[in-house]
Amino acid sequence: MKSLQKPAIDWTQYRLPAEWEKHEATWLAWPHNEATWPGLLDPVRDTYQEILKALLPGERVYLCVNDCAAADRVGERLRKARIQSPNLKIVTLKTDDAWLRDSGPIFMLHRNRGTPARVAHDFSFNGWGQKYEPWDSDDRVPLTACPMTETPFETHDFVLEGGSIDTDGQGTLLTTEACLLNKNRNPTLSRQQIEENLQHWLGVQKIVWLGDGLEGDDTDGHVDDLTRFVAPGVVTTVVEPNTRDVNHAPLAENLDRLKQAKDARGQPLQVIELPMPPRADGPHHRNPASHANFYIGNSAVLVPVFQSPTDSIVLEQLRPYFPDRKVVGIDCRALVGGLGAIHCITQQMPAIPA
Repeated sequence: MKSLQKPAIDWTQYRLPAEWEKHEATWLAWPHNEATWPGLLDPVRDTYQEILKALLPGERVYLCVNDCAAADRVGERLRKARIQSPNLKIVTLKTDDAWLRDSGPIFMLHRNRGTPARVAHDFSFNGWGQKYEPWDSDDRVPLTACPMTETPFETHDFVLEGGSIDTDGQGTLLTTEACLLNKNRNPTLSRQQIEENLQHWLGVQKIVWLGDGLEGDDTDGHVDDLTRFVAPGVVTTVVEPNTRDVNHAPLAENLDRLKQAKDARGQPLQVIELPMPPRADGPHHRNPASHANFYIGNSAVLVPVFQSPTDSIVLEQLRPYFPDRKVVGIDCRALVGGLGAIHCITQQMPAIPA
């Protein structure tokens, strides 16, 4: 059980930045849990190498490993793969699994470049509703990551995973009822109380609630597999045209909600429909494969691809929104066998504005 810090941060002075705002760094944790990727750990590590190659030209990467022996092994593997950069920082930080989007700190920026200019939330992590044990090391990740980067932080007795939210950086938040209202997260809180907490802690004014997530998604419907902001007022959302697929109806409902929604400015959203890749099953059950699980880095946008006819379609759909970044397809067929993809394993640390 981690000790709760005294509240010391005036959250009204901070906002949750959009992912496309400049990063100081990206956090990753080297994959080590065989139970997550049975028979797939080595190809998953190859995928990590491709992710590092795409990110390192544009920003620092903190790569977490469990101990000094792991640091030596990972460092040697990356040297053999010729992945060497002053931007790469291998750090010892123990994790139960590699999903730092959900267990890592959620960083905030001061609205007026105040002091401190960047702070972080340490929300509770409970293994996605107590599905996977142990989760105590993952729950403690922010307690090490924040001091390592001299980031003030506050601990909350409130379960919130980074993959369950997405923002435009201008006061609008996307999330899902399936996840945040699930009784395996914060069972004593009402919808209104959850909304009030999100608005207070994340500095948002408008919450757009979607419904259910993808079949096979063990997070109870994280929004980062469904709907993502790519610019203020513009979202992408996945759709399944096959009416016989179990994903068709919930994704159609989410699309309808987005078409009726307005952002914090009172403006309707522009909605870009991304096709779902064909069904693929992995070592656990159906993979929650989605092109929406992309990550926006400083110099590149990393998009999950699956050797699917939809790969090139989605890459072309996204390119107009990121003219100053390279839109890169990363083969995630192995990675998604662990029930997540690129956005699920990354956590951005925004740069402090000059």
